[in-house]
Amino acid sequence: MSADGLTQSRGGFWASVVSLFATSSTLVCCAIPALLVALGAGAALSSLVSIFPQVVWLSEHKTVLFVSAGAMMLASGWLQWRNRSAPCPTDPRLRDACLTTRKTSAFVYGLSVLLYVVGGWFAFVQPWLSEL
Repeated sequence: MSADGLTQSRGGFWASVVSLFATSSTLVCCAIPALLVALGAGAALSSLVSIFPQVVWLSEHKTVLFVSAGAMMLASGWLQWRNRSAPCPTDPRLRDACLTTRKTSAFVYGLSVLLYVVGGWFAFVQPWLSEL
């Protein structure tokens, strides 16, 4: 443990932030375009694709994107689990910072899981249901 006692908690926090960015790419590839089409905003999707053509590349490689994001989510979840009961410093200020970081990290991880599930729904489940 480091001198300030926050290194382990910060590691879990940064892992959660990385997983949040990874899962937000699943929204860009699949959920946002599907939402725009469902709302009848195909012209807005066309404008989005013309401004950011990388969206098409993300959609074409969605399986790799989801596998990579899932691996990052698993690693982040493991770090969250490992650090759930890591000791915090006894100094009240540092202890409060440690507990706040731990709670924020759990929230960010939960948000990442939610984004991953929403993106996965629109990328894989919804097209499968449409074929039935």
